[in-house]
Amino acid sequence: MNRVAVTGLGAVSCLGHDVAALWSGVVAGQVGIGPIVNMSTDRLSLKIAGEVRGFDPEDHFSSRRILMLDRSSQLALVAAREAFTDAGLSVEGFAADLPKARRAGAVVGAAIGQATLDAAYYELYAQNAARLHPFTIPRVMPNAIAGNISIEFGLKGPAYAVSSACASSNHAIGQAFHMIRSGMLDVAVTGGADATVVLGVMKSWEGLRVISPEACRPFSADRSGFIIGEGAGILILENLEHAVARGARIHAEVVGFGMSADGADMTAPDAAGAAWAISEALRDGGIDPTEVDYVNAHGTGTRLNDKTEVAALRTVFGAHLDHLPVSSTKSMIGHCQVAAGALEMVVASLALRESVLPPTMGFRSVDPECAIDCVANVARRVPLNVAISNSFAFGGLNAVLVAKRYH
Repeated sequence: MNRVAVTGLGAVSCLGHDVAALWSGVVAGQVGIGPIVNMSTDRLSLKIAGEVRGFDPEDHFSSRRILMLDRSSQLALVAAREAFTDAGLSVEGFAADLPKARRAGAVVGAAIGQATLDAAYYELYAQNAARLHPFTIPRVMPNAIAGNISIEFGLKGPAYAVSSACASSNHAIGQAFHMIRSGMLDVAVTGGADATVVLGVMKSWEGLRVISPEACRPFSADRSGFIIGEGAGILILENLEHAVARGARIHAEVVGFGMSADGADMTAPDAAGAAWAISEALRDGGIDPTEVDYVNAHGTGTRLNDKTEVAALRTVFGAHLDHLPVSSTKSMIGHCQVAAGALEMVVASLALRESVLPPTMGFRSVDPECAIDCVANVARRVPLNVAISNSFAFGGLNAVLVAKRYH
């Protein structure tokens, strides 16, 4: 089996429009969540989000191209361009070599173009529009990001979108990892993006009553829910020999992927299902639980999710959990839904490369049901060799990635 390297990283988040802003913000414990500024909040009870601010599509795309792109695709393409450049890859290289292009693919989380859909329904139902924008369907369709990335970079290999709510990106990265490890691909552009800070989606989340009105405080006894975020995380995965041969910088090595279904409830997580996904990821990577140095948790900040995730970790790691740092990036960038796992895998890769544990911000008091080292409020520099990144979605769909520091 081929070894799989992470050679490129790209990110857009509420902490900034590139990986440098994301990483420096996370290490500094900067919370990017704040008052919503990109739309009116007059009809919202919950008025804060992990919003990407100051993003002007005209800085990145022609006016003609913008007509075809929902905000989610815009964020994804900007992150993908950064990852492509970071990996030292070029569009020209694929355009000039068809066999090479056919060995490169795009596997991403499926995101509905919610900004486009929200605007279209407003025009249809509130303004009685006779017709909608002609590009509504290409902008809204869940495979738009996969299609746009393959077109942008001239990728001719497998390109598709994976739909499993907020586990979508981890499922996509895991699929891309297995495709490279098995020899189907040499290069994969993978991850996900989402942009759901729009009225219809925000009102829907209000109805579910899982959003905090003031802050995301994962694992803290006073936690009160999560905060919606938006953004994009893109990784370039590559056959390690292929990467070394062309002199690429390697951020980390992906070694394992596990997935499971709870088969129990649409909204309530199940510890046994989550534990099985973690165990399968470690088995897939040939990693003993005692070898894991860091967990980038799903860590949403809801009462039920956090204690269930801790119970799952205790099942897998036993006494090792007493000495295993576990932190949640969502405390700083919000829950970016389809993009969540991808942004968190970008952070986990950099944590391994830099030997820095990102903090869980907003932690104020210990919950006996979440008795873990959550790296409370301050980043920590420690030697790291193995990390896992958890994503657990509504529907009981679980996806866990394992990565190692590259030596």
